[in-house]
Amino acid sequence: MAVNVYSTSITQETMSRHDIIAWVNDIVSLNYTKVEQLCSGAAYCQFMDMLFPGCISLKKVKFQAKLEHEYIHNFKLLQASFKRMNVDKVIPVEKLVKGRFQDNLDFIQWFKKFYDANYDGKEYDPVEARQGQDAIPPPDPGEQIFNLPKKSHHANSPTAGAAKSSPAAKPGSTPSRPSSAKRASSSGSASKSDKDLETQVIQLNEQVHSLKLALEGVEKERDFYFGKLREIELLCQEHGQENDDLVQRLMDILYASDEHEGHTEEPEAEEQAHEQQPPQQEEY
Repeated sequence: MAVNVYSTSITQETMSRHDIIAWVNDIVSLNYTKVEQLCSGAAYCQFMDMLFPGCISLKKVKFQAKLEHEYIHNFKLLQASFKRMNVDKVIPVEKLVKGRFQDNLDFIQWFKKFYDANYDGKEYDPVEARQGQDAIPPPDPGEQIFNLPKKSHHANSPTAGAAKSSPAAKPGSTPSRPSSAKRASSSGSASKSDKDLETQVIQLNEQVHSLKLALEGVEKERDFYFGKLREIELLCQEHGQENDDLVQRLMDILYASDEHEGHTEEPEAEEQAHEQQPPQQEEY
């Protein structure tokens, strides 16, 4: 079982962001550059495998996680390993997966103290333990998600090709002037092309705005249901001894690592309940 530690403003060791990231990279052979990248949860999963072999399956860890639901998947595995090793620490998943600096710094500072209290000095090869999985750092949470490709106006200009393909004037010859009809046609086509590009930009901006609004709605709905599940988890932990069977089934469902786990026992339970029912007697 794990040795529980508790961090306060007095007892917590302070390390700079650079020192803490250098420590993480050195211990589990990663290439993180910012504290915010710990939001994927993958590093913590490998730390637990190092401290308590067998408490977590690294095959299920998404070391190349780039999206928030993949981060949540990793933290669910971490929560399950905490439960197995009787770690009291509550993981603020909904805050960590947002990739905010202070939340992730506070948690890694606590985990450093937890690591120091539980590490027994045994050798550990993190790369071999990952069994060939590439541990790609998650993207910087501050990066822009929606980036429109920049196009060169000169390259798309209808007159650019004509300028390149026009033959050089011969020495001593008088250059011919384009007719007014040609100038009007070229000016009209360029104006039409510019208007088309402006219309496309406006449409793309509207689509980006709609996607952002939809994403915000999905995140709010996810946070709402995550909070409900968290309340159920706390109730199960508080009243676990009162109804062990029911609470254990609920905890199995909460900590299942995919959609099918936690539901595989239901058909067997129904069959057993059916077999235990006494045969009904016919009424005369």
